[in-house]
This record gives sequence, C-alpha cells and structure tokens, in this order.
Amino acid sequence: MEGKRRLSPMMLLPPVIFLGLAAMFYFGMQRENPDELPTALAGKPAPEVTAVPMEGAPAFTTAPLRDGEMKLVNFWASWCAPCRVEHPTLEALAAEGIPLYGVNYKDKPRNARAFLAELGNPYDAMAADREGRMGLEWGVYGTPETFLIDGEGRIVTRIAGPVTQRILEQRLRPEMERIQSGG
Repeated sequence: MEGKRRLSPMMLLPPVIFLGLAAMFYFGMQRENPDELPTALAGKPAPEVTAVPMEGAPAFTTAPLRDGEMKLVNFWASWCAPCRVEHPTLEALAAEGIPLYGVNYKDKPRNARAFLAELGNPYDAMAADREGRMGLEWGVYGTPETFLIDGEGRIVTRIAGPVTQRILEQRLRPEMERIQSGG
C-alpha cells in the first residue's frame, strides 16, 4: 500500500481554532447589549467619594449617596469629546430635578471650569479626581461614565459612554422608574 498519508495533529489546529473563535463570537453577540461594559459593582454600595472638592463648586461627598434619593454620578472631562455630546442630556436631567453629581476626571482645573462656563453646569456638587484614584475604585474605564445610584447608595447600573437620548430612554429611564416605584 503505497502513499496512504496520515493526518498530522498540526493540520487540525487551524480548523479547531477557527471553530472556537466562531463559537466565542456567536455567543458573545447573543448578549442583550454587546456594547455594554458590565460593572462588578451593580447591586453593591457605591464606593466612597475620595476625590477633592472642585474649586468654585459645592463639594461632592459620600453623604448624598445614601440620602434616600435616586441620583446620577457622572465622570467627565473637558478633553473628552463624548462628554460634550452627552452634556445637553445631562442638562435636561438636571432641569427635571434629577440630582446629578459630577466627578471631573484627570483634568486640569482651568479647563474643567472653562468647559462648564461654555456648556453650563448641570451638577448639584462636584469633585475633582486629578489622579484617577476614585475612578479606579468605581471601576471607570474612561469618560464619560455615569452611575445610577438608588436611595440607599447602591449602584443600580452603569452607562459607559455618553448618555444620549436613546440611552436615556432605553436604559436609564426604565431603571429610574423601577427605583421610583419601589421595585
């Protein structure tokens, strides 16, 4: 018997790798929102506010996180283009009376003040996280990131990226309504 070739195990490796990657992509795309970055803090108490008060603004401390009211904590920066995109939505939420606390993230004070002077200040109080330490404790990947906090100070959800009208209506409002209804 001449020429019967044996398959090398190395020849099977590319198809096996391909099938493994295809399965991983398929199951990854079955998530409800594939763009959403999950947070390990959902359902847990919000970390302490460790950033310093932002000059010229009411100081954001840990106390309001557990004051019985639902609120939003928004990490933002003047150098962040998506922060400009979400700013009108934040202004509208503040006009509705939703408590909004800002954490200026890895920014220069002068630039942060100029940003708010230009676009308006939707925040009830602010802190400055110059080194990014508070952001690390909160699990921030980048700016903007917004956390919905219930009245007991627990993180309900996190929005990684700008809070647009679509995100507000599809993700935040349903959660806010659930909190307000006691659910």
